[in-house]
Amino acid sequence: MAAHERLVDVLRGPLELTGAAIGCDTAVCGACTVLLDGRTVKSCTVLAVQAADTDVVTVEGLATPDSLHVLQAAFLRHGAVQCGYCTAGMLVAAVDLLTRYGASLDEAIIRDGICGNLCRCTGYRSIVSAIAEAAAEMAADDGSAR
Repeated sequence: MAAHERLVDVLRGPLELTGAAIGCDTAVCGACTVLLDGRTVKSCTVLAVQAADTDVVTVEGLATPDSLHVLQAAFLRHGAVQCGYCTAGMLVAAVDLLTRYGASLDEAIIRDGICGNLCRCTGYRSIVSAIAEAAAEMAADDGSAR
């Protein structure tokens, strides 16, 4: 890989992981959001060489072959997918929120956590509701596992 190649281009090109979309190319829209060592980054601003020896998770890495990730299922139930262009970035940002805050997520934290991910279709209400529901569902699952 060339030193100037961006992470988003390597993901979408040779790795064929097209979930991280190229929207604005200026780190404004969040469509290219991925997890880099567990934290969200805009992959259009990261050089691929900077991601060497790190854990990169795209939306393709959320589900298992047998089931959707709890967030993906909640997004579907709440109609938080609309045109779908922002969905991958929103889901990845939401995973970061759930990892950091767990069941203590509230609407303000959710809205702040996804503020770098633009959606022009949903008005955010369905997205916020889906994330809150997924957090509650994951907390309930954690409680029943004890």
